[in-house]
Amino acid sequence: MDQPAPKPRRRLSKGMYILPSLFTTANMALGFYAILEAMHATASDYWHLDNAAKAIGFAVLFDGLDGRIARMTGTSSDFGRELDSLADVITFGIAPALLAWTWGFHLTMTTVLLSEWHIKLTQLGAITCFIFLTAGASRLARFNITLNPQPSNPGRPGKKYFVGMPIPAGAGVIAAVVHFKAGEPIESLYMALTWAMMTMTVGYLMVSTWRFYSFKDINFRSPHPFRLIVLLAALFGLIFFFSRRVLFAIALLYMVSGVFWRLQWMFRRRTGSPPPPYKEASQTS
Repeated sequence: MDQPAPKPRRRLSKGMYILPSLFTTANMALGFYAILEAMHATASDYWHLDNAAKAIGFAVLFDGLDGRIARMTGTSSDFGRELDSLADVITFGIAPALLAWTWGFHLTMTTVLLSEWHIKLTQLGAITCFIFLTAGASRLARFNITLNPQPSNPGRPGKKYFVGMPIPAGAGVIAAVVHFKAGEPIESLYMALTWAMMTMTVGYLMVSTWRFYSFKDINFRSPHPFRLIVLLAALFGLIFFFSRRVLFAIALLYMVSGVFWRLQWMFRRRTGSPPPPYKEASQTS
């Protein structure tokens, strides 16, 4: 008995391949807008910094969508991956580094009495923000050349993890702190030093090999995603009405989670408890 001929696979239109790149372009446009807003900020018009922080926050959303859309539509390409990586350097590297320096160090000098120590603090801020930028670019370079990344402290089997804090999350921490303060610049020199330490810490977490949860095991195609829909609706509602506090808490909790898991793994290794088996995990920028 003759077997029915298999149906030819339907080819995707060229427009479908452009769709993920449109989200990447929007990501890059938001990063450029954030840079312009940070440059326009002054001690009296510091609200430009809040606009820059919001732009970076929306860019984090677009960055998550372009990769997911490319995978769902089967339109992943080498060009799309390279464009996404270059866009991330602008939006999540240069833009937050400039925002961190302007908010934490540059405008601080206009509200306090200038002295040699204040000028040194501005220079220190420039160095720490450059370290953040270099760490973010290094994080992306490692992602581009690594085929099977594995964190140095394996986690629960069946869950997917990032190796090191992804650069959008690092930029999100910077933006969330600035947005929490509504863009009002730091006026205390001690707070400026604290901000320098925090910026360098975020940079270190990006180039570390510690694990950070990727949320990639969340299945949006499940037949009954009612709990997920309710959870997302509640999250978006909280962000809409209380964006400063909620985004600040989410960013800091995510940053601290990597440190917590690292310390937990170190304690377990010292006590002799065997780590759980590790399954292959995927990574993103």
